[in-house]
Amino acid sequence: MYVVELKRNGKRIYDGALALASQVWCMNHLFLDEPILFPYNCDPKIEIGEFQNARQEINQQYVDDHHIQVVRRDTGGGSVYCDRHGINFCFLADAATPDLYGNFAKMYRPGIEALQSMGVKNIEDSGRNDLTIDGKKISGGAMAIVNQRIYGGFSLLLDIDYESMVRSLTPNEKKLISKGIKSVKARVTDIRSHLASDYQDLSPEAFMHIMTKKIVGAKTDDDIKYYELTTADWKQIDALAAKKYKNWDWNYGAAPEYKYEHDTHLDSVGTVEIYVDVANGRMKDCSIYGDFFGKDDHQALLNTLIGTKMRREDLTDALKAVNLNDYINGLKAEQLVDLILGQSMPAR
Repeated sequence: MYVVELKRNGKRIYDGALALASQVWCMNHLFLDEPILFPYNCDPKIEIGEFQNARQEINQQYVDDHHIQVVRRDTGGGSVYCDRHGINFCFLADAATPDLYGNFAKMYRPGIEALQSMGVKNIEDSGRNDLTIDGKKISGGAMAIVNQRIYGGFSLLLDIDYESMVRSLTPNEKKLISKGIKSVKARVTDIRSHLASDYQDLSPEAFMHIMTKKIVGAKTDDDIKYYELTTADWKQIDALAAKKYKNWDWNYGAAPEYKYEHDTHLDSVGTVEIYVDVANGRMKDCSIYGDFFGKDDHQALLNTLIGTKMRREDLTDALKAVNLNDYINGLKAEQLVDLILGQSMPAR
């Protein structure tokens, strides 16, 4: 088995969009005589499934405030929060590989044996595609067949940032956050606390390297067979990431049409209700109601917004030439953008 690390010129990369782009590029262009393993970790990222609506899956305000990357993958499934303490092992294998596709027990077996050799006890594959310790989840796996190759993998929760995991994917209400964190703690666990004492202080990268060596069956570091991505490879990977996995139109715009409504009360304005239709990540239609005051026809304001991408910078730019006091007296542009995006705002 070959190993492809997320490195450029020997330096590790923590960009989650590049991680996905490199795997997809390899799936379409890199054909070696053995399966390929991709071990990586990345800066905070939410990866959403191909058919999910990003706006309905993530807490956009928390994601923006904490600079969490949002990336849409090419396969189905749910949303997942990742950071540098979540270690990912993805792989490519020939679709004709006997008894592999859909066989999560076989996929997990090398990882289970590696963790057991590091002192982890009571570990087993559980349910359809999970890995657990003492019944608590430490991993979720997935597989797909693309271009006659099995593309799959699993993540390992070395450490867990419970608050970020919950808050980045749920509404920002204190009761929900508290219940969500308690619920997650009841269902998942970290790997570090289950490792033998010799492995307790491993960095995420050191843990990933040891696991990689054990998964590929290498006795020494020199026995690991690496394929190093070349400058020419990276040029194509960068282009793919820019075109797709770092492109707002793919990550947010590639979503089903949907509608939603939000309202708020501002002391200096009154009650404002907004109803928004969204298609392909852009505002398709919009209505505004409330007990506020204004002198001009709202339709002129709405015409300014319709067709705009549903992201803060675009909405803010669209409102720069608008005198909002003519339509909703006392309302500031940033407050209207918050309302459109369904984000919290101070009452004033």
